[in-house]
Parts: sequence; C-alpha cells; structure tokens
Amino acid sequence: MDASFSTIVSRLQALSTSDHTSVVSLNLFVALLLACIVIGHLLEENRWMNESITALMIGLCTGIVILLTTGMKSSHLLVFSEDLFFIYLLPPIIFNAGFQVKKKQFFRNFMTIMLFGAIGTLVSCTIISLGAIEFFKRIGINSFDIGDYIAIGAIFAATDSVCTLQVLNQDETPLLYSLVFGEGVVNDATSVVLFNAIQSFDLNHIDPRIALQFIGNFFYLFFASTMLGVLTGLLSAYIIKKLYFGRHSTDREVALMMLMAYLSYMMAELFYLSGILTVFFCGIVMSHYTWHNVTESSRVTTKHAFATLSFVAETFIFLYVGMDALDIEKWRFSWDISCREFSTAGIGSSWKGSIRFPPIPSVQPNQEKSQRENQLQTASDYMVGWTHERRCIYGPSL
Repeated sequence: MDASFSTIVSRLQALSTSDHTSVVSLNLFVALLLACIVIGHLLEENRWMNESITALMIGLCTGIVILLTTGMKSSHLLVFSEDLFFIYLLPPIIFNAGFQVKKKQFFRNFMTIMLFGAIGTLVSCTIISLGAIEFFKRIGINSFDIGDYIAIGAIFAATDSVCTLQVLNQDETPLLYSLVFGEGVVNDATSVVLFNAIQSFDLNHIDPRIALQFIGNFFYLFFASTMLGVLTGLLSAYIIKKLYFGRHSTDREVALMMLMAYLSYMMAELFYLSGILTVFFCGIVMSHYTWHNVTESSRVTTKHAFATLSFVAETFIFLYVGMDALDIEKWRFSWDISCREFSTAGIGSSWKGSIRFPPIPSVQPNQEKSQRENQLQTASDYMVGWTHERRCIYGPSL
C-alpha cells in the first residue's frame, strides 16, 4: 500500500514538473512575441528590417541561447505540431488576406492571376515531375510509380506568399501586390487540389477514362472549394441581415463572422477540399457583403480583430522558424541524405520561377493608354520573377 502510494505521489510530482516546464516555455515564448512587436515597431522606419525579419532574427538568437544552454541538444521552447499550424495558425492568415485584399485590383487581374497561379503551377508540376523521374533513375531508385512522381511535382510546385509579401506594400504597388498575392493563394490551392486528386486515383494504369476522371476531379475540387467559401460568406451575410444581431449585441455579430469563417475552413477539410481556397474566398465575400450588414462598431472591431489574429499568427510562425533553423536533428538528417536532393530542388524550383517569369510583360500587351499606368514596368517584371524564385527555393529548403 505504501509502495503504491509513493508511486502515485512520484507520478504526480513528475506531472507537476512537466506542467511547470510547459508554463515556463509558454511564458518565454509569449515574452518573445511581445519583444518582436516592440522591436518591430521601433524598426518600422528602417528600410532593411521589417517585422518578419525581426521575428526571424529574435528566433535565431533565442535558438542559439537555448542550443548553448541545453548542450547542443535542442533549440526550441515549444514543439511545433502539424495540427497547430494547419488548424490554428493558417486559417486566420489566409482569411485576413482575403478579407483585406483590394478586390478591384484582384478581380481586374483575375485572368492574369489564374494564368500564373493555376496554369503556371500545372506547368511547374509537370516539369518538376519529369525532372524527378530522370533524377531518381540516375541515382538508381526505381521504387516510385508515376503517381509518386506527380505528387513530388505537386509538393514542390507549392510556394509561400507570406514571406514575399512582407517586402511589398499594397498601397505603393497595388498591381504588383495583387499579382504576387493572388498567384500565391491560387498556387497553394492548386497544389493542394492537385495532390488530393493524385491520391484518389491509381495512375499506374492510365487510360483516357482515368485521365478524364483525374481532370474532372481536379476541377471539381477547385470549384467546390471556391463555392463552399462563397456560400458560407453569403450565408453569414444573410443571417446577420435577417436576424439583425447588432440591435442586441455587437459581440454576437463579431463572434458569428469569426465562427462562420473558421467553419468554412473546417468544412473544407471535412470534405477533403482545399481549406486555403475556401477560407480565402469566404474572406472576400464576407468583406463585400457581410461586413456591410453589421453595425459600424462591428465593422471596426472585425477589421482590426482579423488583422490582429493574422499578425500574431505570422509573428509566431517567423519566430519559430528562426528557432527551427538551428534544429540539430534536422541538420543531421539533411546532411545524411546529402546535398544532391537540395540542389535538385533548387534547380527545379528556379526553373519554376523562370517558367512564370517570361510571360509577365506579355500578359496585358494591348491595353488602352488610360490603363497603361497599371501595366507592369521592367523593374516590376524582375521583382515578380525574383519573388517567385525566392519563394520556390526557400520553401522546399525549409
């Protein structure tokens, strides 16, 4: 009896110690987030530093301190899980991007964005898949089938738009911002939809019927994800307009908008659609319809609330990436698989940036003189090309 009681006590003490360690880690991480905000504000006028770079540098310095303190064993305060990113951090970032986007610029250049984001991603996926087939043959790996190679192409065709948009200003370069931002969102959605479509078919035995089913499934996932976001946004606008929550409480209006936006993302995941595409178009529809049906106080609250959630999530990600850059286990794993895979990813990804880069000046060649100020100039052309390559190379490397 005494032995069992002492065992229970020791377990409770260990659990209490573990909980206390977690609390200490959370306190330190929140303090680092506050430091990122304060230092980022102080460096706001600096042309070489922005909030994302500040968070990365603070994370890097913190990782070095933790690494030295733990005897080169770890550089993390928290364990970053996949669920934390995809369920809690990604939705507010994508939704706020759709909610705050300048819709006039976005839809004016919608065909250009679709050309870069959808067609460009498919072309990139094809070239990377063919390169992967040739590369794996040369190193003697023949265990993959055609579906695996296409999946590799779909994964490497996905890029990140968050880092790139940190160096652009939506007010100073609205056309450039809308193109890069729109292409990034459509590119991510296309890659996810393409990957999900690949998983649904056995591509080892391709015939015209399977090819048509594959193409049909791809377009189904793409348009179903878009329509789910649009319908959720319209439903929120209808509910708020008919029930008029604002006459009782603005809190209910704000809560309803937040929960409907999050519901659209989770429903897309539930039905194996693209949550990114769904929540993005839900944000666009809510900003155009729902936002105009709420009270004035709710408009101000929702605008700042969504921006704040997105800002905190982005800062969290950049801070953790700075710490994760010094993860010893990842460096050992990367060293073990050699640098050939990295160089292949870099070459294939830079091909991808180059593929999208040349057509840019010719996308809008026949505009009227009154619209010429909206055309991309040579410096902007190179900017788009550089941001594509930067995203394509850094994404797979991280």
